Amino acid sequence: MKNNHNFALTALVLAMGFHSQTQAAEQEQQAKATDNEVEQILIVGKRTDRDSKGATGLTMEISETPQSISMVTSELLENYAANSINDALKLATGITVVQGETNRTSYTSRGFDIKSTQIDGVGMPNSWGLVTGAMESYGYEEIEVIRGANGQLTGVGNSSGTINYVRKRPTNKNEGEVGITLGSYNEKRLQADYSMLLTDSGSWAARVVAVVEDSESYLDILEDDRTYISAVIDGQITDNSTLTFGASHQDANTDGNMWGGLVLNYADGTQAEWDVSTNPAQDWTSWDTTNTQTFIEYVYAFDNDWEIKTTYNFRDSANQGKLLYVYDAYGVFDSETNLGLVSWPGRYDGEFTAHLFDLTASGEFDLLGKTHELTMGVSNASSESLSFTNGYDYATTPAYGFTPAFPYASNVIPEPVWGERTKYADIDVTLTRGFASTKLNITDELFLVAGFNAINYKRNGTSSGVEIDNDESEISPYIAATYAITDDINVYAGYSDIYQPQEQYNYDGEFLDPSKGVNYELGVKTQWFDDSLLATFAIFSAEQQNIAAYAGLNADLQYYYKGTNVDSSGFEMEVSGNITDNLNVLFAYTLLDIEDAAGESTNPWVATDVINFSLGYTLPSLPEVNVGFGGKWQSETENAINGVTQDAYMLVNAFARWELSEQLTLQANIDNVTDEKYITSLENVGFYGAPVNGSVSVSYSF
Repeated sequence: MKNNHNFALTALVLAMGFHSQTQAAEQEQQAKATDNEVEQILIVGKRTDRDSKGATGLTMEISETPQSISMVTSELLENYAANSINDALKLATGITVVQGETNRTSYTSRGFDIKSTQIDGVGMPNSWGLVTGAMESYGYEEIEVIRGANGQLTGVGNSSGTINYVRKRPTNKNEGEVGITLGSYNEKRLQADYSMLLTDSGSWAARVVAVVEDSESYLDILEDDRTYISAVIDGQITDNSTLTFGASHQDANTDGNMWGGLVLNYADGTQAEWDVSTNPAQDWTSWDTTNTQTFIEYVYAFDNDWEIKTTYNFRDSANQGKLLYVYDAYGVFDSETNLGLVSWPGRYDGEFTAHLFDLTASGEFDLLGKTHELTMGVSNASSESLSFTNGYDYATTPAYGFTPAFPYASNVIPEPVWGERTKYADIDVTLTRGFASTKLNITDELFLVAGFNAINYKRNGTSSGVEIDNDESEISPYIAATYAITDDINVYAGYSDIYQPQEQYNYDGEFLDPSKGVNYELGVKTQWFDDSLLATFAIFSAEQQNIAAYAGLNADLQYYYKGTNVDSSGFEMEVSGNITDNLNVLFAYTLLDIEDAAGESTNPWVATDVINFSLGYTLPSLPEVNVGFGGKWQSETENAINGVTQDAYMLVNAFARWELSEQLTLQANIDNVTDEKYITSLENVGFYGAPVNGSVSVSYSF
């Protein structure tokens, strides 16, 4: 196990040290409060005006936005100890976390991979939609999930949706917390979060977040550790302008990881059954990743309520992997002897850098006796991805060929003698975008949202010896309307174009042409109990042409894809919020139908019925105690190619939190309470999910 925790431990010590150093400053600020009250309210109010503007960049409440939006709140993240992005998105309505192997994950919505991600409303397409490694969630305040066609946000996208991560930013006072967690499989976690005022007036502030985590796993030989640190500083430059900048860094290391999942089908067509802990990896396998992000944001507010915001984001990531892929290469996996599987080792390194510049202007204008809103801007995203491999002698490497009877020990397949590192892919992508959207208030009850994205998408370089030279342009319009039947009931309808460049290759190793189509959505949103409970219902449909579908292996034994036309439709309902001061609930149901061009059901690995639920209750007789449970139920799925099925199943997680004092809190979590055995994904046949497990954490706030 690798240990690269020194810098994060230092940050934790600094965060606790800041507390004692700033207490005196707090007392001094309180003494000056009377003299500075007017100035401080003005400055701090501007500095912290960071409300999300939803799906269009316009100022609309979620209850009136003409698109399906759900929030993974800080309360949900805390209740269910969702310390990774994977765990966090398992709490999101309409999202499926697809884990075909231990270290790569994709997220789907409405049956398709989410390929668009944002941070604080600014972002770029996520190409394959794959996330390598377990990404830390403690640096985010909440996660906004916008379902449906995402051309409104990025100019490109399919009918799935967009994930918007909202960073933790400085607050208006000196405050923080330190927490420690101990859990199943030798889990050990230390985290700290501290926000501090840097000036007496509160015009400048900073926030530091740091995490150290180390754990083994229910899977044999799998071990993970990660360190994470982020810092954000924001402040007032003038009465009308603010500046924010920050950076985050994560270093994650895995030993004993899977490359591909378990083989769950025998050659005779029967489905294999293994222990939950089964892992085909070997002791020498590993997958290490680093992720660094920096950003600068400048906002200028004019006296006429117009605002200009310019943002620059930089992302840099790298990964190094020693991997072992195990599969039934020749269709001879025998159910009597468990012989016939073939192993294929690989050593791969990857580097990715991206620069994103965004300039947006927004404000109000008067027309025909009404006040309307307009947002317009330009953005440019450029990225470079490099991929390297280390070859080996196929003829003399024992790791390449038939394996012992499965499952086998973790030390029976020796590590190859790796050759020199060579580059096999070098791809540059540039996405230039011009966009505008307007909210037109037709009457007091009716408003229209209309806009467009004009994009130019360039992709060039080489991949596996194939030259790549794509240059595509597209204009995607969208229009939607919301009508307020009453103060508490809104109905809406929306239309958006679909345009998505694709990263899958055809038989000749060339990228498939972009997928195009249209997306429709109708919905109603109602508020209850003085707007503390929101209920939504949406009907949606999408027509997508040339969606990449797996077609087999080409002459070089590489996966290739073909384009296919797909129609999808369904509906979603969600109820979330507080029924009483003591009772918080979330209940959501998604029904989905996906058909191919012939009208036959397709994508059977996507569950047609999914229910998300959560309940949190504060005991009236003991308000220091909060308890709850939540989870997910999904209908039967299958992988028709491999002949593997997964029965319908339900996962239930529970928590209990006791505030021992105003500063000290004790929390216990139990995941998979019923010890359900299930397969993580059937899209690319995964592995078994974690059995019942738990953790106990203690946090101290100051």
